[in-house]
Amino acid sequence: MAYIRVKLDEMMARRKMRLNELAERVGLTEANLSILKNDKAKAIRFSTLEALCAALDCQPADLLEFIKDK
Repeated sequence: MAYIRVKLDEMMARRKMRLNELAERVGLTEANLSILKNDKAKAIRFSTLEALCAALDCQPADLLEFIKDK
């Protein structure tokens, strides 16, 4: 089954940013960011994606990856 993988953990590592710092910058709880970071989210709001991109200085494609069926 195809799905979209959230690569938040990789981008946070590149930016040397901890979850609590990112949560403060984007205005989300650490629990909600953890769901995204651990690739457990079923959806993401555009406003959240915009805030993440602004805080991490990246593009949406840096955070999301389409995985095709095998």
